[in-house]
Amino acid sequence: MSPRLEYHIVDVFTDVPFAGNPLAVVLGAEALSTVQLQTLARQFQLSETAFPLVATPEEIARGVDYRLRIFTTTAELPFAGHPSVGSAWVMAQLGRVQPGPIVQLCLEGELPLTVEPGGGPVQLTGGRPFVSAPIDPAPLLAAIGLVDADQPAGSPPPRLAGMGLDFAYLPVQPEALDRARPDLAALGRLDSGASAGPIGVYALAWDPATRTARARMFSDDVAGGEDPATGSAALGLGVWLVESGLLPADGPSAYTVRQGVEMGRASTLSCTAEAVGGAVAIARVSGDVAAVAQGWIEIPAP
Repeated sequence: MSPRLEYHIVDVFTDVPFAGNPLAVVLGAEALSTVQLQTLARQFQLSETAFPLVATPEEIARGVDYRLRIFTTTAELPFAGHPSVGSAWVMAQLGRVQPGPIVQLCLEGELPLTVEPGGGPVQLTGGRPFVSAPIDPAPLLAAIGLVDADQPAGSPPPRLAGMGLDFAYLPVQPEALDRARPDLAALGRLDSGASAGPIGVYALAWDPATRTARARMFSDDVAGGEDPATGSAALGLGVWLVESGLLPADGPSAYTVRQGVEMGRASTLSCTAEAVGGAVAIARVSGDVAAVAQGWIEIPAP
């Protein structure tokens, strides 16, 4: 029998199976090439597949617990939220890291996480904050089948924002979220002028009373054009909210994201943004993880 790799399927940002955002976590892939890792991600056909790898002695000396490579079905990502949260949870469940603070090294850099004991939530701290000047809402609306009237009167302008991976934040009416439909070709034509890679359109309806965003994230690089729970976008949302004056300009603020409802994969992302002088310095996102399946997969040919 040819060599095989252990894998785990988990649902992230939910405490029950078959909700949240599914993730494949493949172990023991240190010797595989980038082409082989991409082949495995294509086989799983999930929005992302994550590969936790043993850190080098030099990385361990810096405090790194493990390296993480993240792939969509078509490309490697510098960082992503639900693969980071889900991988940390799996590693803790298997005893490969201890509950508490850990450090993950991905292409974006060293990112801290905190794993609660007993299979509890995992908290991820985002990378470098970024926010752009206002951008034109018209192509964003068109790419998800909406029009100008679907924006709330007096709402803040859309902007690109992120903390490791950038998204276009587009405020819309709550009822418009139900009608949004991704146009994959139009999404593929979006050009940020500032952010490398595909641009995700993060449509959101903000409730200031509860500090809750009901959200949908559309991109041409995820299956069906929509992602059920986007941790990296939830981090960037804090940057956009502070820049837009919807969260305080100084101090910590908690906010919640509800996503995936329209897909039948309800997700809850609990977030905190810490602002200084009107700009986010640190943002964190946390959520539960539910185990779904595990098994073995063949190693692709080099």
